[in-house]
Amino acid sequence: MAYVLRRLLEMIPVLLIVVAATFFLAHAVPGGPFDKDRPLPAEVKARLEQYYGLDQPLPVQLGNYVVNLAQGDLGPSIKYPGWSVREVIGSRIGVSASLGLVSLLLAVLIGVPVGVLAASRPNSWLDRVPMGFTLVGICVPSFVLGPILALIFSLGLGWLPPCGWGSAIHFVLPACTLGLITAAPLARLTRGSLMEVRSLDYVRTARAKGVPPLRVWFVHALRNALLPVVTYLGPAAAGLVSGSFVIESLFDVPGMGRLFVTAIINRDVMLILGTTVVYAVALLFLNLAADLANAALNPKVARSR
Repeated sequence: MAYVLRRLLEMIPVLLIVVAATFFLAHAVPGGPFDKDRPLPAEVKARLEQYYGLDQPLPVQLGNYVVNLAQGDLGPSIKYPGWSVREVIGSRIGVSASLGLVSLLLAVLIGVPVGVLAASRPNSWLDRVPMGFTLVGICVPSFVLGPILALIFSLGLGWLPPCGWGSAIHFVLPACTLGLITAAPLARLTRGSLMEVRSLDYVRTARAKGVPPLRVWFVHALRNALLPVVTYLGPAAAGLVSGSFVIESLFDVPGMGRLFVTAIINRDVMLILGTTVVYAVALLFLNLAADLANAALNPKVARSR
């Protein structure tokens, strides 16, 4: 409990640094939220800046934002008049979270078994063929894999819609793209971790005692081999659940990633900050969850804390 409390307290300065860095970077970009193709009259622009507090010095704006953030207020959105940033994010985060969870589940169901299979027969075709595919999966970026899958299964075979959102079938292409991209490094990490663990003393002792091979492999070896895998899943899950900028734009998914891109294009500073805060909080808490899962898998990790 003390460890969890300490980690929660450590999150506060990290979050403040993220907010400050994002704030000043957003203001460093040329142009403003009211600089459009047709310039607004100077009076109207001044009133809008006063309404949103953009006429104050940057340190004052940052201080006001941090105070409001501590009360759960993410401020008003400039791009969506009449909406608060919290309401805008609330309307999109469910889409990204559901897509991210499906993608993460797919990545785990593919990556871990492939890694276990490859490690069970090292240097055989069961090892080299899957690891060859995972190497391709690591090298091919999502903005290349996504169009390839759409070209094959949408335009070629006509099985799936190429883009859009609204039904379960729209999950397939973006979830497969994200899942396969995440499964590739996950499989290699699982395989490498198992190769290290299989030669340790406790695994050899279990074999010498006549423990069945499957029990040795899945109970003794895999449990400790999963520690780096779980550590990797923390930030990976945060990225998937919080939204993928490229995939959501590519497949026209109305999620957090696409919202963040829209906020940058429209110089909506409050919305940029709000989406960044959500991602940072998700990353911090999922990293904490990964550490707690590691402690549950290996009591030695828990005792070291």
